[in-house]
Amino acid sequence: LKAGGVAGVCVDLILFPLDTVKTRLQSPQGFRKAGGFRGIYAGVPSTAIGSFPNAAAFFITYENVKSVLHHSSTSYLSPATHMVAASLGEVVACLIRVPSEVVKQRAQVSPSSSTLQILSRTLYHEGIQGLYRGYKSTVLREV
Repeated sequence: LKAGGVAGVCVDLILFPLDTVKTRLQSPQGFRKAGGFRGIYAGVPSTAIGSFPNAAAFFITYENVKSVLHHSSTSYLSPATHMVAASLGEVVACLIRVPSEVVKQRAQVSPSSSTLQILSRTLYHEGIQGLYRGYKSTVLREV
C-alpha cells in the first residue's frame, strides 16, 4: 500500500510538466492560448490527491487477485495470472484515476482556474458522469 502509493506520487509529480505540455499541444485552443509554458504545474493538486490512492488501489487489487489465482493455477499459467491481476488492478485504479485526470487536464488548459473551481464546475454542469468522461477508453488503454 505505502510503496505503491509513494511510487505513484513520485512518478506523477516528476512527469507532470511533460504531461502539461502534451495536453496543451493537443488542446483545440492551441498551445499558447492553453497556457504555453506558463503555469506548468496547473492541475497538480488533483494529481497529488488522486495519485496515492490510485497506485495503492492498483497494487492492492493486483496482489490480492494474483494470490487468489495463483493457488488454483499451474506454473505455465503464471503469465496469464499476472495479466488478469494487472488488468483487474487497472479497472479498479481507473475508478480513481479518471476523475483525477479529467480535473487535471481541464486545469492544464485553463491555468487561471483552481482545481476546486474546475471540480465544482464539472459536477454542476455535467454531474458525476463528467468526472468519468473517457473511463472506458482509459480502461481499454491500460488493460
